[in-house]
Amino acid sequence: MQSSSLAYGKPATFYVGVTTLNPGTTFSASNCSDLQSVTSTVANTLAYRCTISAPGPLVLTGIDASGKTIATQSFTVPNPQVLIATTAGNFVVELNPSKAPLSSDNFLRYVDAGFYKDTLFHRVIANFVIQAGGFTAGPIPKTPSYDAISLESQNGLSNLRGSLAMARTADVNSATSQFYINVKDNNSLDYVSASQPGYAVFGTVVNNLSVIDQIAVVPTGISAGMADVPVTDIVITNAIRIQ
Repeated sequence: MQSSSLAYGKPATFYVGVTTLNPGTTFSASNCSDLQSVTSTVANTLAYRCTISAPGPLVLTGIDASGKTIATQSFTVPNPQVLIATTAGNFVVELNPSKAPLSSDNFLRYVDAGFYKDTLFHRVIANFVIQAGGFTAGPIPKTPSYDAISLESQNGLSNLRGSLAMARTADVNSATSQFYINVKDNNSLDYVSASQPGYAVFGTVVNNLSVIDQIAVVPTGISAGMADVPVTDIVITNAIRIQ
């Protein structure tokens, strides 16, 4: 058994080499939804396609008509990673959909739609956070493309240095496109209680954390009625999935 490249939330194709196949044989795949047989262009090979629904172990299993397992193969689906290119440098974030599925899926939806291209890091506070995803040059607000999501702050992930989290208003279920990255450990942003619900962490910077540190110390001022706006625009030139 072999597979195409495996990416969380994306379709994957699995290839099963066979010479004969008993009637009634079926295949299943863990953590992969809507498994269906598709046409294979390779002789003596069956092809199956499904959409990966979770990172981690994925097991493809063949079962004959009597219920006996006749074949099994394990694969590993990596956590999704996104390359964020900016005018201050590039960095990579890795998401944690196992613990924060709503936030991770929401972020990937905006990434895949190209929403973040030409948006700004519009809020920069040294030794605290840098925030992006809601404004273009001006700064001019950019209307979110999708509905707000529910808060996932009780997922066991903490607002530690380098972690990626959803920004929101006072409404706990108001997060849309905006996100922030913690410049230092900010445990005060974690969930405490219903009256102190905190903010949902859903990933972390895994490459070039130094870029975050560089952005965090740029000069800022007041612009369009907002404080902590970089004097020189820090622009996200692209945000693309690399894993």
